[in-house]
Amino acid sequence: QVQLVESGGGLVQAGGSLRLSCAASGTIFSINAMGWYRQAPGKERELVATVTSGGWTNYADSVKGRFTISRDHAKNTVYLQMTSLKPEDTGVYYCNADGIVYIIGGRYESMSDYWGQGSQVTVSS
Repeated sequence: QVQLVESGGGLVQAGGSLRLSCAASGTIFSINAMGWYRQAPGKERELVATVTSGGWTNYADSVKGRFTISRDHAKNTVYLQMTSLKPEDTGVYYCNADGIVYIIGGRYESMSDYWGQGSQVTVSS
């Protein structure tokens, strides 16, 4: 009933830029927060950035000033513009949607903490 489809990952040299997109599809009524997390090899998944329906943003200290999260409510899409990329930004980037209200069988249902399939971002030195 709900899908998160990510795009935009890839290989880039240090100092370069990439833009990730994550589109939520389905019979969605509303989504509270959307965001990005990443997982480097051998490490735990960590927060990168989130944005709420009200536009409040939160960033990991390691990406502040370099990454920008934005959201298109009409398209249920969240973006992550990444600039001045560093090798330590390498990892699998996962889109997250929290507080989803969707319609199924004529009634409203809700779910939390829904994840995309992940996009590989590799930054070479």
